[in-house]
Amino acid sequence: MQIYRFVYFLFPFLITNFTAKIHIVLNTKRIVITGGPGTGKTSVINALKKNNFYCFDEIIRALTLAATKDRNTSEHISNPIDFVDDPKQFNTNLINGRVSHFINATSISEELCFFDRGIPDVLAYMDFFKQNYDDFFTNACSDHIYDLVFLLPPWKAIYKSDNERFESYEEAVEIHEHLVQVYKKFGYTIIEVPFGTITERCDFILNSISK
Repeated sequence: MQIYRFVYFLFPFLITNFTAKIHIVLNTKRIVITGGPGTGKTSVINALKKNNFYCFDEIIRALTLAATKDRNTSEHISNPIDFVDDPKQFNTNLINGRVSHFINATSISEELCFFDRGIPDVLAYMDFFKQNYDDFFTNACSDHIYDLVFLLPPWKAIYKSDNERFESYEEAVEIHEHLVQVYKKFGYTIIEVPFGTITERCDFILNSISK
């Protein structure tokens, strides 16, 4: 009888504690770190990972490498979606990958979860390249809303192109403008990250989240 009484009085506590844990998991903050190419955002993501924050890596570089594996990159090319056989399918694969990241964050038992670029980035790049998109793309953005968006502005002093980054600095500035327009279109308040060291930028992001 004593055991039953113990379980009876303990049961509400167990349920409350279990529910609290579920609540924490379901309320993981999804935080986007975005910006035009060469702004230092991936360096920030890598620094956050080293500090044991959960981060989803950018997936476009893997898609870019696959799309350009037989291409001579000695010539200036603005972006792989300029010359892939099916640009819409390339962007569909990209947006599906980012939606998958968004959904996978549901199962993460962490308070914060960072994303190297978000779903709306796909539309910003499509706008930049004057590519049409339908409701599939806009619905992907409106149906999957992040909690916070941090934007790293163009920074000429650190900009460089490589085998997976084809844009010139001037194009990077234009992409930045499209990113601002698209995120605002979906109702986001954009937090711009100031220039600084990687540590300073990470501190700014973390301090902004905690406010």
